[in-house]
Amino acid sequence: MRTKKLVTTSMLLALAVILSVMKLFELPFGGTITPASMMPVVLAAYLYGTRWGLFSAFVYSVLQLVTGMGTVSVFFLPGDSRMALHAAILVCLCDYIIAFTLLGFAGVFKNKLKNHLLSLVLGTVLVCMLRYLVHVISGAVFFGAWAEWFFSDSTGLSQISLLRGFCKWVMSNVSGKSLCVLYSVIYNGSFMIPETVITAITVPVVYKVIRNSDSGKVN
Repeated sequence: MRTKKLVTTSMLLALAVILSVMKLFELPFGGTITPASMMPVVLAAYLYGTRWGLFSAFVYSVLQLVTGMGTVSVFFLPGDSRMALHAAILVCLCDYIIAFTLLGFAGVFKNKLKNHLLSLVLGTVLVCMLRYLVHVISGAVFFGAWAEWFFSDSTGLSQISLLRGFCKWVMSNVSGKSLCVLYSVIYNGSFMIPETVITAITVPVVYKVIRNSDSGKVN
């Protein structure tokens, strides 16, 4: 069973990495909408428990950091996006290691509810929201300087005609740290909310397929 668990988890993580590079939409400063790249990691956590899930999610976080080096490297190299070394390291820890490792808690509701699919979906939404929260904190702290541009510049959120009134209201009524937090909530929500919906829809479907297949049954 241990060998089978390791092989199954490896396949799920490989699938997660493949889905993560199949980007449906990518934001200019990081953050993507994918075809359910978190789903395999969530499944591993739900199938094999929180301890194994956290280990699997940590491995996935490292893989995400490695595949995202093209984006992350600008924080370390000379240029307009370069950060202080400690800030760049903290961004990597928050937006990759911590954010994705939290997916390992997807099975916290397992055996606590009679409806397994409901417990799976609730766990999925929970870990996605935890990941969202980490991104919001990281965005507000390390990228809050972009908040004013985001709401006021014609190339930011205000380029969407329906949101220009909202952007003007924000610039007139919100400032300082509150503006940074609002910017981070909206920016990160623009990809995390769709990612959460996609994951919550696909996870129970794939889980049912795995449970109904002889090769996918687990204790």
